[in-house]
Amino acid sequence: MLTAVPGRPLYGAVLSPERERAVFRRIGALARRIHQASPPRPAPVPPGPALAKADRHLAGAQPQLAPEDEDFVRELVQQARSLPPLEWVETHGDFQLRNILHADANDGDEADDFIAVIDFERSEPGPAVRDLVRLSDAWAGRPGLYSAFLAGYGRTLTGAEEARLVIDAVLDAVSGISFGASHGDPELVERGRRTLARLRAEHHAHSVQAGGSRKRAEPGRPSTAGQQAPRPH
Repeated sequence: MLTAVPGRPLYGAVLSPERERAVFRRIGALARRIHQASPPRPAPVPPGPALAKADRHLAGAQPQLAPEDEDFVRELVQQARSLPPLEWVETHGDFQLRNILHADANDGDEADDFIAVIDFERSEPGPAVRDLVRLSDAWAGRPGLYSAFLAGYGRTLTGAEEARLVIDAVLDAVSGISFGASHGDPELVERGRRTLARLRAEHHAHSVQAGGSRKRAEPGRPSTAGQQAPRPH
């Protein structure tokens, strides 16, 4: 049985900063309800389908990739194989702003806004971060929205979850590029390329920062303070 719900998709909606943070807190609470619908279970072996399909998606996306993209993706796939397995929970499978409906409250109080998630056709067990992959585009460069989501979600991500979220977002971008290229969807290709470029830049910046921190922590090494960070290659 299907139930009609009010509201419009949040994708492209223009909200005040306060209302937007309130909405993302509610989205976090929705994600928590989905993920806690049944007890978590051990991850299967071998790893999930996203890793298994990486080579096929890379082959389909290759003509659209920047020269350094393939090496970056393969590096992250190797990292994924060494991460501890994440528990599997119930997931929506396509948790993004296009599938989240919003309607303003009649009394004008954002705390009473109506929020609902639709389109469960890809719902299946998987790691919880599976549902954050496409949603994470919405809070890229906007840490306040991410904090609001986590407040509603009820917890922060573990280090392994944060690492897996980046990996799965990269694989999703490559999959989108491959699908868009083969189905004549230039918007999907461009969105995937933008996401991939952003994640690669963030990964490079994090690697440079982590390398600098390790150097400062090693006794007997000269200080690198004030030196220019290495330029991206």
